Amino acid sequence: MSKTKIFTDSTSDLPSSWASQYDIGIVPLYVVFNQESYKDGIEISPNDIYKRVAETNQLPKTSAPTPKDFMDAFAPVIEQGHDIVYISLSSQISSTYQNALIAASEFPEGKVQIVDSLTLCTGISLLVMKAVKAAEEGKSANQIVTMLESLRHQVETEFVIDTLEYLYKGGRCSGMQHFIGSLLQIRPVLRLVEGNIIPAHKVRGKKEKAVQQMLNNALENRHLMDSDLIFVVHTLAEEEAIKVAAILKEQTNVKEIAIAEAGCVISSHCGPHTLGLMYIKKD
Repeated sequence: MSKTKIFTDSTSDLPSSWASQYDIGIVPLYVVFNQESYKDGIEISPNDIYKRVAETNQLPKTSAPTPKDFMDAFAPVIEQGHDIVYISLSSQISSTYQNALIAASEFPEGKVQIVDSLTLCTGISLLVMKAVKAAEEGKSANQIVTMLESLRHQVETEFVIDTLEYLYKGGRCSGMQHFIGSLLQIRPVLRLVEGNIIPAHKVRGKKEKAVQQMLNNALENRHLMDSDLIFVVHTLAEEEAIKVAAILKEQTNVKEIAIAEAGCVISSHCGPHTLGLMYIKKD
């Protein structure tokens, strides 16, 4: 185990085999149905969510880990004499970052350092894997944090949403937007900019057109892509993810194109058949 252990939360959607292989700590968020809380990825799955939404016509809420959740996760590692770097979900869309800061303040100064990823989903995982590599190379926690605070502004994150239904039910688009969008078959392409989700494109017609738009956006930057890793992430859209990954493998020089399935938090807000693409853009 490296002197510095890397932590993140369940919204990173890091493949479980990677978390195990690289000894990455995962702190789960919560999915809440009718006052009942379930740990993301542990006590509830995306398929469970889709089933319950279909049955009740209501979306779950999601909530951040408590400061105590973080303290319970961090304490055994600190007791073993290691430092911690925790990479959180964007502070602009969750209180996860703030709760982690509260927990970190309960340990000796500098032992637990918290980094706001300013992104979500496997955009976080890109930073996590950079941190893991740096830790394996013997970099200190301070050095890793400095690197991450620079890299986080270079993470490119885009999603194609298949249906506005979940955004509408979750209060993220109005009834009129939902009606017009559904009538005109508008497929939004969403982008993360400085931690906030913004609509990058509104593509009318089949979902394939929106996916192609997202892919074109990425390929325009192929010469600027970090060569280590690209993530293609999906919710019940594995076939599409495989096709996009194949195109990226053929048309870029990136060493690894990884496919990941989004967890409960992304599924709760975006719905099934969402497709995302994340990479780090060179400075």
